[in-house]
Amino acid sequence: MDAANGRLVSFSAVLERMRISALFVCIGSTLLMAQSSKHIPDLNELKRMSARFAPTPLEVDTSKLSAGDQKALVKLVEAARVIDDLFLTQYWSGNHKLHEQLKKDASPLGKARLHYFWLNKGPWSALDEHEAFLPGVPAKKMPGADFYPEDMKKEEFEAWLKTLGKGDKELAEGFFSVIQRQNGKLTAVPYNKVYAADLQRLARLLHEAAALTGNASLKRFLDSRANAFLSNDYYESDVAWMDLDAPLDITIGPYETYNDEIFGYKASYEAYVNLRDDKETEKLQFFSGHMQEIEDNLPIDAKFRNPKIGALSPISVVNQIIASGDGAHGVRTAAYNLPNDERVTAQKGSKRVMLKNVQEAKFKSTLVPISKRVLPASAQGDLSFDSFFTHILAHEMTHGIGPHQITVAGRATTPRQELKGLYGAIEEAKADVTGLYMLQYMFDKKLLPESEHKLYTSYLASSFRTLRFGLNEAHGKGMAVQFNYLMDKGGFVANADGTFSVNFAKIKGAVRDLVHDLLNIEATGDYAAAKKLLDGLGKLRPELTAAIEKLKDIPTDIDPVDVTADRLAPRR
Repeated sequence: MDAANGRLVSFSAVLERMRISALFVCIGSTLLMAQSSKHIPDLNELKRMSARFAPTPLEVDTSKLSAGDQKALVKLVEAARVIDDLFLTQYWSGNHKLHEQLKKDASPLGKARLHYFWLNKGPWSALDEHEAFLPGVPAKKMPGADFYPEDMKKEEFEAWLKTLGKGDKELAEGFFSVIQRQNGKLTAVPYNKVYAADLQRLARLLHEAAALTGNASLKRFLDSRANAFLSNDYYESDVAWMDLDAPLDITIGPYETYNDEIFGYKASYEAYVNLRDDKETEKLQFFSGHMQEIEDNLPIDAKFRNPKIGALSPISVVNQIIASGDGAHGVRTAAYNLPNDERVTAQKGSKRVMLKNVQEAKFKSTLVPISKRVLPASAQGDLSFDSFFTHILAHEMTHGIGPHQITVAGRATTPRQELKGLYGAIEEAKADVTGLYMLQYMFDKKLLPESEHKLYTSYLASSFRTLRFGLNEAHGKGMAVQFNYLMDKGGFVANADGTFSVNFAKIKGAVRDLVHDLLNIEATGDYAAAKKLLDGLGKLRPELTAAIEKLKDIPTDIDPVDVTADRLAPRR
């Protein structure tokens, strides 16, 4: 909230300058004059900015779908494209007009601007702190996107809330309303009224798709979600989504609230049209059958082990056909965990969806070139996507084991409550190394084909992909702890040429020791121990900094090209 307030103050200053200066003064092209003095990238700069996203074709074999599902899929791709229209509106009120202007400029600069606009779904660069890369727009992304009046202050909203009855207050603070100013006063308007035209198009397409599929659970979800678009009540359709069991795995609707940087209340529309990966789903079922066995053999005192772990949250492995809206701007999502409605999660839990082909695209575009600079030539043959992805699955599974309900000084509590703001980094590190420990256990018990060299080498290389995003969030901080700990234990070795290797004589013991230390911190709720570990190891040492510096020209993420979707339903 403090950071959002800082941006809100900055934006208010921009608005004040806008009032003083002439607004929307035309210049040479159809674009408008910038409302800030910030440097606007030229063609060469824009090409370099775009090159951080590697173009990546996504092709998915849909030939095994039933005839009805293949017809339904076309309708769902069309629906995903409507979600793009909706999201453009939500992200900034000027997006659609700006998009139309950009499409008219056929110059090389105009085409580069249009391409980068579509990558970001707006005129602000996600990899550059959401600064404007086009003239004629506010210097920074609106902190409240288009969910609030541009001139609204946080204090005004909070004072207004106090005047509302319970129902009106719930609507104002809820996921699915836009705050508008009508006759000078704030008012909450539900999404089904604000976005009526687009939501009616969506409802029609989803009902048409539901009529075509022969899968009962998909039919139920699509019909209930279509009704939700028109009623603004998403509860029933969220429950139906949790029960979805179909080859076509669909996520569509308003979900994440990250674009509301003022309060984090308002949900943005997104869509993922996916095909279930049955082979990887079978692997998950195999892992699930051994999770109690892994729990019973965790390297911690037996009193901290759970004698009967509960049902793990479901995980679905899919291949993405198309993503749109909030799911398709800036750095692309490779997994998501939904729904966010606490009524649904209390009743049904939540579901994590793993986008395998997106993970593979990121692996090829970023991790393979990273490996050529951080691994010695003799180790590069052991880099393996199967090992990389299997470890990701193991990571997700092992979030569900280890200490979750603990006792501290006679109090029933949880690791999250005791470790407070340190919990995220500790838990992400725990899931990473416990995932390694789990796979090693399975190798040792001959439950999986032995591929230790590929597992640990791929893990070593992938640590650099995580670290280059920085230490400001839990995954990066947790990865720094892992890397430095394993270096100190001799499991990783820095070579004289600046590359790094796995010491296979020491890596298994080092991983086991780190699993013990992290699980013990969680089991005892030891805040001081967690802080000492993070403060001591959660940093970039000189050899790591030097290695990461060599990776600057490697793409940061991917720019998916929806080959299958475009073939099924060409863009208009």
